[in-house]
Amino acid sequence: MMLSDVMEDYLKAIYQLQRESDERVKTSEIAAELDVTSPTVTSMLEKLEDRELVDREKYHGVTLTEEGETVALEVIRHHRLLEAYLTEHLDYDWAEVHAEADRLEHHISEDFEARVADVLGEPDVDPHGSPIPGADLEPPARPDGAPISEFTEGETVVVEEVADRDADVLAYLADHGVEPGVELEIVEVAPFGMVTARPIAGDDAVSLPESVAHHVRVAQPAGVDA
Repeated sequence: MMLSDVMEDYLKAIYQLQRESDERVKTSEIAAELDVTSPTVTSMLEKLEDRELVDREKYHGVTLTEEGETVALEVIRHHRLLEAYLTEHLDYDWAEVHAEADRLEHHISEDFEARVADVLGEPDVDPHGSPIPGADLEPPARPDGAPISEFTEGETVVVEEVADRDADVLAYLADHGVEPGVELEIVEVAPFGMVTARPIAGDDAVSLPESVAHHVRVAQPAGVDA
């Protein structure tokens, strides 16, 4: 099935939004994710429905069909493998790779994908901690973590995943040493969503505004009871 790059972008966006909420994805959510208008989204969803890639209920949003999910997972696998390759072998900064992978993900062959995966040693996650779908294109297991704002003062957590969609957020996190695998002590959680945390291996606390904290998923270290 030949699909345009834009169609694949929509399927990828729907998959990611669907995974975050476990509910039907609303037109307004897709519009915000892709920075397009709601009428534009509606028009595209009609085309995807005609190709049996989405299941659409008027006023209730959409979900991916099995075929639509497979397409989305393939695009996501390409994207995250490319991010890993660009970071590990071409010295890209992790704040740069998302946009570059977005441009390349639609245009690599399955042979190229397999070679990249082999060179990388079939990684489970990309540089931002997001799970990479396997070659079988089964949905990867969802990480156990939660947004850092859901934890309490005094707790120690490990950064599990950071969203890769905002280069400014990634640059801010990198500048403050907040990346997958780093242990943080939560110093303060303000009522309006600001989180202050201190890397266990460092001295300086970092303030994470609500708009940034939302992008940081963490989990308690192994051996710590929830």
